[in-house]
Amino acid sequence: MKKMLALLLTAALLAAPLSGCVQKAAAVTASELTAGVKTDAPEAGTLTDADAAAMTDFGVRLLQKTGAGETRLLSPVSVLYALGMTANGADGETKKQLEQAFGLPADELNKAALAWRSAIAGGSLKLADSVWLRDSGDLQVKEDFLRTDVAYYDAEVYKAAFDASTLSAVNAWVKEHTDGMIPSILDEIPDSAMLFLINALAFDGKWQTPYEPEQVTDGTFTAADGSERAVTMMQSSETEYLDDGQATGFIKYYKEGGYAFAALLPNEGVSIDSCIASLTGAGLRETLQNAEQTQVNATLPKFSADYSAELSGSLKALGVTDAFDGDRADFSAMGQSGEGRLFISRVLHKTHIELDEQGTSAAAATAVEMNATACAPAEQPKSVVLNRPFVYMILDTNTMLPVFFGAVYDIPNS
Repeated sequence: MKKMLALLLTAALLAAPLSGCVQKAAAVTASELTAGVKTDAPEAGTLTDADAAAMTDFGVRLLQKTGAGETRLLSPVSVLYALGMTANGADGETKKQLEQAFGLPADELNKAALAWRSAIAGGSLKLADSVWLRDSGDLQVKEDFLRTDVAYYDAEVYKAAFDASTLSAVNAWVKEHTDGMIPSILDEIPDSAMLFLINALAFDGKWQTPYEPEQVTDGTFTAADGSERAVTMMQSSETEYLDDGQATGFIKYYKEGGYAFAALLPNEGVSIDSCIASLTGAGLRETLQNAEQTQVNATLPKFSADYSAELSGSLKALGVTDAFDGDRADFSAMGQSGEGRLFISRVLHKTHIELDEQGTSAAAATAVEMNATACAPAEQPKSVVLNRPFVYMILDTNTMLPVFFGAVYDIPNS
């Protein structure tokens, strides 16, 4: 039977062959091997504009290939971290296809991942990575692969039985590293699963200027199908206006200015699907980096959403095909299984967002499963009212990198 390599983008764990038992907060145990993976810590540089541009473009292309016609929220950064760890175990055409999808060589993505992780340390965003290995003589994992993931992704390494206790441990780890917003990523561990690589993201940002009671009113949101919803609208005056020719929007900052919420409302007559299809990474960065400094009367609906997706089809559409093929996948740099060739069987992604008067909390989890095989106001203030489908992002304002990328088609009645 071909074995499965599962990569989960929700938390940071790695499984390597060492001893030592750790008790997690949820009272589940696994053998932590991280200390036994000896690495020379690379120097963390800064995320270059070229790398941020490539990561943004990946996010745009992933959004375009995922969940068309429905409300969705992705963390392309989370997906890149999980797949970046995976790519360190890939070789040949499999690695080439992953790198083409990333828009970056794997070693360059490693450096970018380390640089960004170092830059955000201690802020509103928490990031964790991991690799879990099946405790089985059939699986042999290469030290170079583990060393690279530990060095660049600060991945923790665990060995576990891949039984019910491991299912609890993985889900508890995800829950912990997403501040409880994503209580689980797995509903089962298949008998063929051999390895999980996990990334977790959790964001908790308070608005730079919270909404006052008089700024919160009842309103109506017109969904993509034309139906109307009774929602709570929040009104504010912002200072950065966006216009890409297909949509207009605004940027609203979180406390301390390191992160911001950005929204794009398609112009009248432009559907949200057409708006998303027209996006490019380069064009989006130009729009964000060249926001017009002017007064914007911004109206934003209060909303929350949970989204889950299996991203294999989306990634195949981006050209990553061999990695999912048990006969063609080449993960020889990762290791080998006595039961067959390692390949990706699933890429699971979960996200959550809550946006209200005080700020925004959001989290992301992705799982890849592999088998063996400020300024002066304008005379007339701009106005952006998000009362119909729109695109939004949570940005790292130092690099204008979208950490979360979403599309709202509908909002439940308040």
